Amino acid sequence: QAAIAAYLDAETAKLDTLVAKIEEAVERLQEYRTALITAAVTGKIDVRGNAIALRHV
Repeated sequence: QAAIAAYLDAETAKLDTLVAKIEEAVERLQEYRTALITAAVTGKIDVRGNAIALRHV
């Protein structure tokens, strides 16, 4: 039983690490999305060509 508990503890720790990395990635993507939208709205980037390209998808 001790070996099983140790194994489960190790696997749980791995999962916790993966979840933390995924949460960090999601947070970075949300920040990037916000920055991209801000840049598009303020005219810092031109997205008109992208909108035309997306119509054909």
